[in-house]
Amino acid sequence: MMLRVLPLVLVLAAPACSRNNAASAQTGQPAPGTQPAAAAQAAPKPVPAQLPDVLARVNGEAIGKVEFEKAIKNIEGRAGGAVPADQRDRVYRGVLDQLVAYRLLMQETKARQIEVADAEVDARIAQIQQQFPSPDVFKQALAQQSMTMEQLREDAKSDMRVAKMLEAEVNSKVAVQPQEIDAFYRDNPDKFRQGERVRASHILIRTDEKADAKTKDAARQKAADILAQVKAGKDFAELAKQHSQDPGSAANGGDLGFFQQGQMVGAFERAAFALKPGEVSDVVETPFGFHIIKLAQKEAARTVPLEQVKPQIEQFLQNQQRQQKTQAFIESLKAKGKVEILI
Repeated sequence: MMLRVLPLVLVLAAPACSRNNAASAQTGQPAPGTQPAAAAQAAPKPVPAQLPDVLARVNGEAIGKVEFEKAIKNIEGRAGGAVPADQRDRVYRGVLDQLVAYRLLMQETKARQIEVADAEVDARIAQIQQQFPSPDVFKQALAQQSMTMEQLREDAKSDMRVAKMLEAEVNSKVAVQPQEIDAFYRDNPDKFRQGERVRASHILIRTDEKADAKTKDAARQKAADILAQVKAGKDFAELAKQHSQDPGSAANGGDLGFFQQGQMVGAFERAAFALKPGEVSDVVETPFGFHIIKLAQKEAARTVPLEQVKPQIEQFLQNQQRQQKTQAFIESLKAKGKVEILI
């Protein structure tokens, strides 16, 4: 678990990183303008294999190798692995741009003498600590990042100062008009088309795909015995709670909610879409094990009504405005300052 609170601010300064997507919330389709930046931009300037001690200067303040490598390490920690070699130049350039942007923002908070009360910082540190299961785990995370509590407090205070400034400079000026929501919905009809979908529940008897025949036969038989109980009139949801080995749905009586074609493994999907509401499948084998599926509802393909997606569209447009205004603010700081990129 990462301790740094900086990424919240950096995302505001990097539109290509946004994951707020009005269309995908309903249809799984990408919204306009959210394609990966690499697809639309020229190849970045190569980053040297051996980094210098100083990578950039922002109004005379150095952004050093240690700070940069720490930022890369944090990103890799969240991603769960090293930056792929073919993405190194793009990612490294993006991180350096973000560090420059953040340094500009920090310098501006100092120029404006923006302060944050100690009590607010204490509350923020308490929030961070609560994300960890115990004080010892929190201390271990600090040690892993070679960070002291005082450094964490300073980082949090800096982030809060920047956030306070952006609230005044950006967030307070974000406003989406009803006609903008209507226009987005009207101009992007394909983003709100929803294919046929079903709502189903299942009971899973889990087996490893590589299990031997004896183990699979035992699991199949257990599923068959449960199916017999379903056919005898026992409550499907109760049987799912008792027997299903799917931790994500068992407690809810096996309910998987709505899903469209392409969202489930093939055999499961074919069986579910072949059922009528209220029907129960035979035992279905997938790489996860053996399933009994009960169909609750089936909905034909449709265009999701505007009223249903208004909140998501509004949030998407707000985030889009916030990113644009933040970037414009950063560009204005660059224009009145001096930024030197040394790699």
